[in-house]
Amino acid sequence: MPLGRDEVKDCLRGVAVGLLTPFDEQGEIERWKIEENAQAHYEQGIRTYLAAANISEYHSLSQEERVDVTEASVNALPSDACVLAGVGGSTSAARDLIRAYDRLGVDAMMVMPPDHTYLHERGLLDYYRKLADVTETPLVPYVRGFDPSVEYLVELSRIDAIAGIKYALEDPIKLGAATSRGADDVVWVDGLAEPYAVSYWAEGAEGFSAGVSNFRPEVGLELFEALSNGNWERARTLRNICLPYQNFRDRTGQDNSIAGAISVPAVKKGLDLAGMHGGSVREPIRPLSSSEVQEATDIYNELDDNIARLIA
Repeated sequence: MPLGRDEVKDCLRGVAVGLLTPFDEQGEIERWKIEENAQAHYEQGIRTYLAAANISEYHSLSQEERVDVTEASVNALPSDACVLAGVGGSTSAARDLIRAYDRLGVDAMMVMPPDHTYLHERGLLDYYRKLADVTETPLVPYVRGFDPSVEYLVELSRIDAIAGIKYALEDPIKLGAATSRGADDVVWVDGLAEPYAVSYWAEGAEGFSAGVSNFRPEVGLELFEALSNGNWERARTLRNICLPYQNFRDRTGQDNSIAGAISVPAVKKGLDLAGMHGGSVREPIRPLSSSEVQEATDIYNELDDNIARLIA
């Protein structure tokens, strides 16, 4: 049975790890690797998972593949784990995907950032309400890629079906304004991972998505504990050891000018280095170059040394 709304909110108050999609060299999904990664994360203490998410290469998956990778995630995990499944696209396609996810027993729907060129805040709110019409499963909108007003965020938080909001805007002031005026029972999640966890916690976030914690979950769990206990010095120290790898993820890569282009293959390399499964990527993402692989390895080894020093 899926978790209840209150249980989902409790899980959002934690570290949400993205389950990446391992592809083989022909671009086919290696489902068993998703299952093993999920189980490895569970054994290390993670309880909240993002399936068919942005970092899972959502937009490179077909509808059937989104259902398939989510099914692998749900089946691999015990009943106390919380699985949020990515939903997006047209209203009709998103509603169909929600129905398929409900048959799998997912715990929440993470509504992907809108990929439309032209947006209207009222139209987006209508979109979420129409998605809610076809499910009893809580929704968690992912706010990224556009610059909404505080009023929009406040009204979004007051839609009954919404249990949490994944906030991934580089604007802590807007976050603080929205959390102070929004619904009291909605959980705000830092969607920009460890680098923003400290500042966004101070503005009302109660959980965060994983960056480095996707492959070294102990860092995220320790950071969450430090934030929960108000141990700001330790929280900043843990945040800081994540920054070199997170900054590497923000790079353009070779022969490219778009920031963040190597983000997904960098995390996949981190998974490989941590003894889990990364795998290849699909276009329009490209794999790391040989020099980037070496640089990722060097940064990872520095991270590993810092983890050994800071986390007993």
